[in-house]
Amino acid sequence: MPNCGCFLSAVVIICLAITIFFRLRDMAKKKNYLIDMDGVLVTGRSLIPGADAFIERLRTCGLKFLILTNNPIYTPRDLAFRLQNAGLQVESENIFTAALATARFIHSQKPNAKVYAIGESGLTQALHEVGCVLTDIQPDYVVLGEVNHYNFEQITAAIRLIADGALFIATNPDATGPNEAGIVPATGSLAALIEKATGKSPFFIGKPNPLMMRSALNYLGVHSEDTVMIGDRMDTDIVAGVMSGLETILVLTGVMSRDDIKNFPYRPTRIVQSVADLQIDCLEEESQPPV
Repeated sequence: MPNCGCFLSAVVIICLAITIFFRLRDMAKKKNYLIDMDGVLVTGRSLIPGADAFIERLRTCGLKFLILTNNPIYTPRDLAFRLQNAGLQVESENIFTAALATARFIHSQKPNAKVYAIGESGLTQALHEVGCVLTDIQPDYVVLGEVNHYNFEQITAAIRLIADGALFIATNPDATGPNEAGIVPATGSLAALIEKATGKSPFFIGKPNPLMMRSALNYLGVHSEDTVMIGDRMDTDIVAGVMSGLETILVLTGVMSRDDIKNFPYRPTRIVQSVADLQIDCLEEESQPPV
């Protein structure tokens, strides 16, 4: 009789070999990157050391990437100018904001929707570009973004319109944001005020909502299984990547430390000190010239 033990061992070895082959093949695939901006590439107006070389390596390898931000105040062109001044060679097409994701979502739900918007040019321009009409006359949606100066009359109007039946959407859930003087109230704080007054909860579009991740993937024309999310926050960047099925990398140049990670029930795929520590390997014959 044949030796069953040897036969089973051979089968196990073959299965392991096949598994290793496919894992190595997947690792060899060229990856796409979704990259948080603040705390990963820049801190305020300052470039994080090594971020410029990291972005240049992505471009040299012909890898697709998007810089993601929950900040809806600025247009991609404004943000590209800011990053270029800091020393990063990126174009507006490489930047995707919560305002863009919000506008795309509204367009998918109701093309040419009427919108009452509280926000700066980053939000209003994104809404105009998808065909929304900005009005305070029987709007379909009240859309809340961040503003540089809060206006009590606008907030009151938003509360009344929501009470009259307008649907409530907010670009991002961040309660605070940074500026040169320190923290300032952000979209989440104002959304809480309006929710308290109306009894209506907003639908948040930005991270950690996987909707923003899917919108960014569609914008880039890539799939989640071939994409990496790089961020500095466990509660927005990493959880958004985990819920979207992406490989995740946490960098420690932002608000999180290694000790903070134990407070979360999920883990990033990798932890590195900064993007300067990421090795991007690409085969010369596979690389394409940067667009």
